[in-house]
Amino acid sequence: MTTDDVVPLTDLAGFPVLFVMAADAEYGEHLKKRIAPLMTGVGPIESALGTGIALERLRAENRLPKLVVSLGSAGSRVLEQGEIYQVSSVAWRDIDASPLGFTKGVTPFLDHPVHTDMPTPIPAFPSARLSTGSDIVSGAAYDEIDADLVDMETFAVLRACQRYGVPLIGLRGVSDGAADLHHFDDWTVLLHVIDEKLAHAVHRLEAEIESGRLASLLEVV
Repeated sequence: MTTDDVVPLTDLAGFPVLFVMAADAEYGEHLKKRIAPLMTGVGPIESALGTGIALERLRAENRLPKLVVSLGSAGSRVLEQGEIYQVSSVAWRDIDASPLGFTKGVTPFLDHPVHTDMPTPIPAFPSARLSTGSDIVSGAAYDEIDADLVDMETFAVLRACQRYGVPLIGLRGVSDGAADLHHFDDWTVLLHVIDEKLAHAVHRLEAEIESGRLASLLEVV
């Protein structure tokens, strides 16, 4: 993002929504017809920086969004491949200050739980617990993770949203995890399916907003 860039907001039923994505490969033809996302780059550092800078710019312009949506792919060994899940909670699996007496998964001197609950406002989609980290998870590495899904961005986006008091929901499509990852194509093979289903999820989210059922969530800002 440069100083000349305009942070893209998408109008959903009259409410400004910031969609945050990591990689162009996840942004296919169906989502392009529905949203204009903020592309942060991959991983917790890039997504935290990108989201935080964008929200600060929006704050300065007096146009903070009513909602942020972390959107994209995720891995899972236990959930249906190619399906979409709402994030019911998110944890940060990288942080471990337990040798100093802090609980693993909690940032020292910050008051956040290991698993932070998130709203799941779309009745048509199942929910799942998510773990964010900076590593690609494959095979036996899932045994060490206390969650249904893994990604590399949502917890970082959450921390930025918490700084600005903006609610966050997560929508993730399972792109991999049933088999060990060996090549880039193991991740991308289902992205076109996820793109179409995520676009449908955005449509259902807009319907929920339009119905007024999300009024209490959207009035946080």
